[in-house]
Amino acid sequence: MGNLKIVTTAILFRLFLRRRLSNLQWMAIVLLAVGTTTSQVKGCGEASCDSLFAAPIQGYMLGVLSACLSALAGVYTEFLMKKNNDSLYWQNVQLYTFGSIFNMARLVLDDYRGGYENGSWWQRLFNGYSITTWMVVLNLGSTGLLVSWLMKYADNIVKVYSTSLAMLLTMVLSVYLFNLKPTLQLLLGTIICMMSLHMYFAPPNMLVDLPTQVRAAPENLKEVAVERRTDS
Repeated sequence: MGNLKIVTTAILFRLFLRRRLSNLQWMAIVLLAVGTTTSQVKGCGEASCDSLFAAPIQGYMLGVLSACLSALAGVYTEFLMKKNNDSLYWQNVQLYTFGSIFNMARLVLDDYRGGYENGSWWQRLFNGYSITTWMVVLNLGSTGLLVSWLMKYADNIVKVYSTSLAMLLTMVLSVYLFNLKPTLQLLLGTIICMMSLHMYFAPPNMLVDLPTQVRAAPENLKEVAVERRTDS
């Protein structure tokens, strides 16, 4: 259900930001959702076919709600990033300040409930950090900056494509790094996503044969003799 966010992002992108998409681009977005879903589906030999759709209806409803809220957050973030000409870094400071405030409020609340048995939160903020932890923090911070650049200078559709293709790239690399057994679903999903990428960003004349515009031959101009009469 998480891949439904691809379609809901495109719908909200059209409704709230007034961006028009061609029919080929809509088809490409649907193909992207189908491709990413196909690559994640397990075969009947790996999981019971009866369990593929055995979740309760409440789970599917919450999945749809999650996809809509996630897409709405992305579209609204793009709206905030593009509505003025402020510096990108100043906009990042404004956006992430709210997250920092809420996180600190939660840490203070946890300390208050625990009676400050382990000291204040800032005294143990970096407890247990290692090189791997710092690498993860650096990776997440860089990802946040890259996403903000996409929101500022591109759009949500580019972000959706980059996220989906990054997920597929991770799965392909896992085949070589972690001995993940490649499946037919992964191969088909990758092919479908590549087709979707080409359909969305390629010029229309590369995908379909557009009718050539034939200019009408200019009508023969008829010379009209005009007699000038002069008053005698």
